[in-house]
Order: sequence, then C-alpha cells, then structure tokens
Amino acid sequence: MTDDLDLSVLLEERINVPGPEPCELPVLPLANTVVFPQVVAPLFVSRQQAQHALDAALANDRMVLTVVQRDEAAEVVGAGDLYPIGVQSRISRVVRLPDGTINILLQGLWRVSLDDIVQEQPLLRARVTPIADLPTSPLGLEAARRTALALFEKVANLSRTLPENAYVAALNVETPGVLADLIASHLPLDVRQRQEVLEVLDVEQRLHLVCTLLIHELDVLQLEHQLRVEVEQEVDRTQRELFLREQLKAIQRELGHIDPLVHELAGLAQRIATANMPEPVQLRAQEELARLEAMPPSTPEYTLVRTYLDWLVALPWHATSGDTYELQAAAQTLDRHHYGLQKVKDRILEHLAVRKLTGARSRSPVLCFVGPPGVGKTSLGRSIAEALGRKFMRISLGGVHDEAEIRGHRRTYVGAMPGRIVKMMRDAGTVNPVLMLDEIDKLGHDFRGDPAAALLEVLDPEQNHAFSDHYLDVPYDLSRVMFITTANLLDPIPDALVDRLEVIELAGYTEEEKVEIARRFLIPQQLEANGLAGVPVRFGQDTIVALIRLYTYEAGVRELERQIGTVCRKIARRVAEQRRHPHRIVPSLLPSLLGADRYDYGLAEEHDEVGVATGMVWTANGGDVMPVEISVVEGKGNLLLTGQLGEVMQESAQAALSYTRANAKRLGIDPKRFDKVDIHVHMPDGAVPKEGPSAGITIACALVSALTNIPLKRTVAMTGEITLRGRILPVGGIKEKLLGAYRAGITRILMPRKNERDLEDIARHVRRKLQCALVQHMDAVLPEAFVRNPLDTPYQPRKRTRKKAASTAASTAVHSGTTGGAGNSVVAVEV
Repeated sequence: MTDDLDLSVLLEERINVPGPEPCELPVLPLANTVVFPQVVAPLFVSRQQAQHALDAALANDRMVLTVVQRDEAAEVVGAGDLYPIGVQSRISRVVRLPDGTINILLQGLWRVSLDDIVQEQPLLRARVTPIADLPTSPLGLEAARRTALALFEKVANLSRTLPENAYVAALNVETPGVLADLIASHLPLDVRQRQEVLEVLDVEQRLHLVCTLLIHELDVLQLEHQLRVEVEQEVDRTQRELFLREQLKAIQRELGHIDPLVHELAGLAQRIATANMPEPVQLRAQEELARLEAMPPSTPEYTLVRTYLDWLVALPWHATSGDTYELQAAAQTLDRHHYGLQKVKDRILEHLAVRKLTGARSRSPVLCFVGPPGVGKTSLGRSIAEALGRKFMRISLGGVHDEAEIRGHRRTYVGAMPGRIVKMMRDAGTVNPVLMLDEIDKLGHDFRGDPAAALLEVLDPEQNHAFSDHYLDVPYDLSRVMFITTANLLDPIPDALVDRLEVIELAGYTEEEKVEIARRFLIPQQLEANGLAGVPVRFGQDTIVALIRLYTYEAGVRELERQIGTVCRKIARRVAEQRRHPHRIVPSLLPSLLGADRYDYGLAEEHDEVGVATGMVWTANGGDVMPVEISVVEGKGNLLLTGQLGEVMQESAQAALSYTRANAKRLGIDPKRFDKVDIHVHMPDGAVPKEGPSAGITIACALVSALTNIPLKRTVAMTGEITLRGRILPVGGIKEKLLGAYRAGITRILMPRKNERDLEDIARHVRRKLQCALVQHMDAVLPEAFVRNPLDTPYQPRKRTRKKAASTAASTAVHSGTTGGAGNSVVAVEV
C-alpha cells in the first residue's frame, strides 16, 4: 500500500530517455499518488502484491513500473485496473519497518506506455515501451515556461505547505517538460489531476495545463490569505476589547462603581429565584446562569444563554387565573354572545359543575368543534374563556408544515426559538388559559416533520403534564390548559389525533336561528360599527329572511353579517350627505342597496312528475335538495350517467338499476324492456361534482317512476343507501339535509331507520313541520314516495289464444320472408 507523496526533489543528473525498445518490468501499483519523471518520491509499501513486485525488482536491476490504479480501495490489482501510462522508476533506497511495511525511495526516470500484462500472480509484470516528449514550437514553449514560473512564484509566496526551496529548484530546471512535472508534483492535486498531467505528451500543452492548475491554486490561496487576515484582525479586536473591558472593571472597582453587567446578572438571579420553577428546572436555570457569569459578554454564546434564561423566567410555572364556578353567570355569558349551540353550552356547564365539586383535580376536556365556516367556532372559544374566567389564546394552524412550529427548534440552530405552544403560554401568563388550536384539519406535513404527530403529546392528558419543547429542553406542564380545536372537516385529521378529542359537531343554522342571530347580534353590531347607533334604522323580519334567502348561501352567518354591513354603509353615506334615507329597511329596497338576487336555494317541485325524485344533499355550506331526473328512451340497455357523478354515486346508480331489474315484475315492469331502452340518469348543476352513496333510494324511485309512468310526490324528499336486496342503509349529514329540505318547502322525509338517533339534533320547531318516515326497505319507500304504489299492479304477461298464436306465426313467416331472416320475429305485445 502506498501513502501520499512526502517529498519531491529534482534529480541532479540529467536522464536521457532510451529508444523505443520495449522491456518487461514488475508493476508497483500506486493508490493515491503519482511518481513523475526525474522526480524523487518516498513511498510506503504494505500490500502483498506490491511487496512481491518490489522483491522482484531488487533481485534484478531495481527497475519498476509505477502506475496509478483506477480503484484506490482495491487490494489486488488486475490488468484492467491500471491507467495506460506510467513511469519507469529506479529503487534507490529500501528500509524495512518492524510492522512489515517497507519504506522506499523512488527515482522517476521516464514515461512509458503499458502495452501488455505478461504475469499476474504473485505479482504483476508488464511489457512497457518508453515514450518521449513531442516536439513543439520553441517560442510558445518559452512563453509557457515563463508563465508557469511566474505563477509558481506567487503560489510559493502564499503557500504555507510548499518546501522553501521549491521555487529555487524550479528556476534551475532547463527542460520545460521536466519543469511542468516538477511543479505538478508540488501542487496539492488529487490523483486524477496528477495522472492527467502525466498523460499529456505535448510539452507546451502540459505547461498550459499546469498554468491552469496554478491559477486555480492561486485563487484559493489568495482567498485563504484574505480570510486568515480577517480572522486575525477580528481576534486582535476581540482581545483588545476584552483587555479594555477588564481595565474598565478594575477602574470601576477602584472608584467604587458597580459593573452594569454584574447588576444585570444579579437581577437575573433574583428573577430565577422568584419564578417559582419546579426544582429540576430551577437547577437547570442556575447551571446556565453559572455558565453565563463565566462567559465574556462579547461571545455569541452569551446571547444564546441569556435569551434561554429569559424564556425560563418569563414562562408561568404555577400562576393561575381564578376559575369562575358560578354556573348561572357562566350560562348567561355564553347566551349573551351566542344563540343556540345548546350542546356546546351544556358541555361547558358540565365541566364547570365537575370543577366546582372536585376542585382542581378534574382534567380539562379537549374539545373539537367541527362544522362549516361561519357557525361561530372561534368566537365560541372566546366566550368559553370569558365564562370560565380564564385568558383566551388562539393559534392558527392552517398551512403549518413544520414540526418545529409546535415543538420549537433545538438551541444548536442559529435563531432557535420555542414553539408556538410555549409562546402562547408566555403571552397568557397563566398555566390554565383556554388555548384554541384553530383549523387543525389544515395541518400539512413534509420533510420537516409532521405537526399533527407533535400535537399527540400536547393534547394527550396522560402526557402533556411533561410536554417537551425542543428549545426549553425541560418538562413543561400543560395539563391545566383547556384546549379547544376547530375544524371544518373531520376526515383530514389523523385517527390517533381524533382519538384524543371530544368531537362536538356544529351544524349549520336554520333560517329561524339566522333571523334571531341577525336580530340580536349582527344588526346592532353593524349599526354601531357604521355610526348608526343613534339613527332610527330598523330591519324587518321579512327583510332579514330575504337577505338570508337571496343574498347568502352558507351554513353560518358570516356572509349575512357582510350583507347587513353593506346595507348599513349605504344608509350611513346618505345620512352623512344629509340625504333622505329609509328608516325601515324592507325587501323591496334590497335590489337598490345590494343589487340583484345572488342565490337560489333548491325548492320543491311545483307538480308531481314522472321520473323526477327529490333527493337531499350535504355541502360545505349546509344542506339542500336536488332533483334526480331519469329519462327512458329506445336503445340497447345502456345506462348513461351525467352531472359529474363520482365513483360511489355511479355505483349507487348501478345498484338501483340492478334492484329494479330484479324486482321488475313486482313493480309492474316488463323484464324484457330493459334490453330495449337506454336509461339516462342526470343530476342538475352539472358543473358541481357530486359524490356519496346516499342517493341510492332517490335514483331507484326515479327509475321505477320513469319505467312505470307513475308520478312521484313533489313534497317528499329522501336519502339513504340502497342494497341489491332493497335494504336501506344509514347515511351521514342528516341534520344538514333536513334543514335544507325544511327550507325548500318539503313536508315529508324518507330516511333510514338507523338514522333515527340523528333526529335528536334537529330543532323542535323543525321536527314539528317535517314528517319523518323511517324506512328499512324499498317496499316501505315506494308507498310513501309515489302517488300510487307500484307494488299494487305487478306485471302479468298477456296470454295468447291459439288463433292469435297462429296468426302471429303466419305474420312471422311473412315477415321473415320479406326480410330474409328469422331473427326479426314479432314478439307479444306488452301490457
């Protein structure tokens, strides 16, 4: 094995390249260096194969072939592992070391080409041919030589690793090719670059290549020199500042003045002592303070430790805000800010009651409000904090992709800071705030980590008493924090996180609830905000209903608030311009104030129709009704689905068709008719994608109606998944769907029996106006949905008399004779 080049000196005697007669030489593979012609190089040989070659050379004329191997890590080298050009060298000195390694001194003689490997075991022996330098232009050669010498002088002056006599030795070289080899042997090049120089036979080109390498090395050395000078200047400045600061301290001590830094550290020690930290945290703070006292203030680490201690003393460790246990006052606070939402209010009052009976021993719940935008999830958290008498803090998690946003950065990073949880605790100043994690369903994850996984520890009551922030690196107790999370949808939240949450669904408001919210909250707030508090302006109930129906389309009341604000601003302008303004806002004024109607809710059909069934749908803006239209035309039994139906909904249509075909005779339909017609299923609003299994019974009823010509009741709406046997399976979004049907003027609802439990969430006044029929099978659906039960008239094929059969056979024969085939025979007329 060979080590790096330790020494390179020019041979004193001139060596002439012999003629081109080939010879055979032992091969000494080089792993990480190159021996140049007419240069002396020391090597360490440890590999067995190389030592065999060395012994063979010593036993003969001490001549070896030094050639670079392509794979530096290879222990045994073969014929294909060597570069094609090497150097014939003479072994001038051999020293055998106790560990088996042999230290040799080689004298490079001349370049040779490796023609062939004549022996591979136990050593490599190669046939080689000497190579002479190629002739070139004397003028260009001299120019290249002078350029190389000038550059080498600059490199030698800047380099701290070149031997002192390297440039002097180069000046004494007369042969340009030898000069290029000598300079290349002194430069810090890798093996590939050295081999590239060795393989250039044109001396002028070799000098150009060496000049290029010298320019690169000169650039590196100049930059290194500049950096070294800057560092030395900075060190000198720092040492001078330190010396002057120590002198200043000594002078201040002589004068009896107190060092401001000493005073500052004493104040920090006092804050640590009074921060009421847990014992392990206080010990950690005292250790960091001791480190800080021993550091010069000018060091970067001083600032890092000081910032860390400031965070420790700024955090609340035991400070609490006194909880309010008056249930009646809490209930009044919740009712004052929010209308309805009784389920949420009851849960908060239950928590207060438990806290009142058990003291601080009960755990705070981790609530998750799930509902469409604008239903008051975020503002409800603020009202809960007010009702409990606690501080309210909010963190928006929408679009957060970095786990460090939750856990913080480790202090080893530049600019490291605690996570947002710890920041909110510092801002709150108490250990028991109401902390809202908003938009938790919009968390992302990428190569920086998964924030949702980091929240598992935060929201787990079994773990959050010792929450570990990467920056603090000490346990922090979050067990007394009341966490409230909000989301629009539950599906994007990981299951492990949902398991830690008490999910409370906030469905959309009914029209009556929106009217009441507008009357109690929105209108007074907007009148006050737009300077109309003292102006007699009233909104009638019919006006509020018109605003809700014609100018908003939402589950919440955010857009309704904006529209009321727009009306108030229009009135405020007229008042400011001293123009006449209406004192009562009526529906007829809305087009002049807000423009034309913007939205149309789904409404019940005006007449009972064939092939049109009313379904109920769920959207992010609440529930609605949607007609399902089916047309039957002559065809070949194809099913066409339009209206941007998703995969699941397409499968529901297939299931409805299969049920209808299987029960065709019971429903009064000729089974053969399905092969003669095409069925087209369409759902309006074709630009809106639709998905889900809940339209199964709606499609089935519309299909039966289209095939039997029996109209469906226009006041009936339905939802439910259908199976091939006609069973009705439960679906989701019942509350929103019923509210949409109620708004559309539907009076009777067909829904799965297993969804009966969802009726408890429906307001009492809505349930009084909707008749909900709970069904388990299509046999129960058909009498309720149709004006006449299709099951009352089953299909009975008409019996043909013998005379009619003979007449039919005769007409068939004539028909076959005219058309030339028996496949077009007339079939029996269907009833």
